[in-house]
Amino acid sequence: MLRIHFTPRDLARVTISTTPAPLWEILLSLHMLQHSDGRLVFDDWRRHVRTKVAPDQMRLLLELMPARGYSPDFLTPADCPSDFDSALEKALATPQQQVRSELDLLSKYRPVSPWTRELAQGDRSAMRKLGNAIRTYHDAAIAPYWKSIGTHVAADQAHRGDALARHGVDRLLSSLHPRVRWVAPVLQVLDMNDRDFYLDGRGIELQPSAFCWQVPTKLRDPGLKPILVYPIQHAPGILRQSSDAGRPSDALGSLLGSTRAAALEAAVEGCTTTELAKRCNISPAAASHQATVLREAGLITTRRAGASVKHEVTQLGIWLLSGYGSGGLRHGTRAVTS
Repeated sequence: MLRIHFTPRDLARVTISTTPAPLWEILLSLHMLQHSDGRLVFDDWRRHVRTKVAPDQMRLLLELMPARGYSPDFLTPADCPSDFDSALEKALATPQQQVRSELDLLSKYRPVSPWTRELAQGDRSAMRKLGNAIRTYHDAAIAPYWKSIGTHVAADQAHRGDALARHGVDRLLSSLHPRVRWVAPVLQVLDMNDRDFYLDGRGIELQPSAFCWQVPTKLRDPGLKPILVYPIQHAPGILRQSSDAGRPSDALGSLLGSTRAAALEAAVEGCTTTELAKRCNISPAAASHQATVLREAGLITTRRAGASVKHEVTQLGIWLLSGYGSGGLRHGTRAVTS
């Protein structure tokens, strides 16, 4: 069990990322590619990726990112930008001493290949080869699904942020994940290596992830910025290619009406009635009406935020947006018509 120790200063410095982290999604998706878990969620994605990425490039990535166990921290840098190109650039610019140290640690668990030896020695062509492999994999396995991943991560963050705003950090940490227990001032993460990790006033960033499965994860080096990556709630349809995005939107528009479907999509990132009106190009009165209908159907929630109100999508709304209900909504779900 991993035990993360908080001080009062740490509790005041808990943050939740509003966007997915591209390099974490790459690392964790490679784990899922090597597993057979979560078949309803990941099998279509697995079939797609295996036909798109050349075996030689996949082999390079799997040398550094095995199905289980240690992967070098430089592959998922702390304080990493949220766009892929900048994140990859930062990873490839990792100081050579850190790369060598982390690959030395990896060699304790996996055989050293000529390529990983060159990488540890600072060979520039080896690092370029790594960058090309990561980019090729990203373009096939992550980029086509990025909009869908972002939608679900943003919704998770909105719900966590609401829990934090309404009930405080105790509620946030105690409801983070079934395999996480909050016994103040210690966050216990089950199924991780038995160790103690002291935040020492640095706080911690909570990073929701679509490809994190069953158990949260973190950087190994305790000297790096503390981050805990945790799974969002998984449901069939969570990984939908951007090229397919028009079809669910059209279907959702037929179900809800185009304006109401747009209002539901706008609520993913959270918005006031005025913002909702601007995003949907309708009047504030019409936006208020659309929000009322969506709220009564259980697709959004509305809470007061200062002088205004904020609308946020519910899990049921996410299922609809992801196409989860496109083949027939769950019993008890109320359809909405314009």
